[in-house]
Amino acid sequence: MGRGKFKGKPTGQRHFSTPEQMLAGTSTRPRTFKREEAAYEEEKEEEESEEESEDEDPDQKRKGTQGIIEIENPNLVKAKNMKARDADTGKTSELSRREREEIEKQRAHERYMRLQEQGKTEQARKDLERLSLIRQQREEAAKKREEEKAAKEQKKSETRK
Repeated sequence: MGRGKFKGKPTGQRHFSTPEQMLAGTSTRPRTFKREEAAYEEEKEEEESEEESEDEDPDQKRKGTQGIIEIENPNLVKAKNMKARDADTGKTSELSRREREEIEKQRAHERYMRLQEQGKTEQARKDLERLSLIRQQREEAAKKREEEKAAKEQKKSETRK
């Protein structure tokens, strides 16, 4: 009995062996799997016997590329693992050029910001001059408004009389 919306595959359902069948040896496996497993076992036995024979005669010729000198990849960078007891705690690690430049940049920025707060940089001086000019303009505008307001009040008082 099918479940869900879709139709099952025409090949049918898969059949899995139970653990009891596997222990009893009555599980049905595909014949190709048995042949492949037997071939794999044979290859494994041959490799073991070859390894044993290679260990016995080191001067014996090797097949194919086995005779070439075994060299590790020179481009491969190995991780430099150091043990804690070998580490020199007194020695400080040298910074890379980028790290040094980054630290110098941060220090210069901090120094500039301190000078900026104190008003010692050229930009800070210009800002302060601009601020003083704006304050002066605002004061003049406020005086002008007060004078106009006083003038209006005088006019009102004159018209009432």
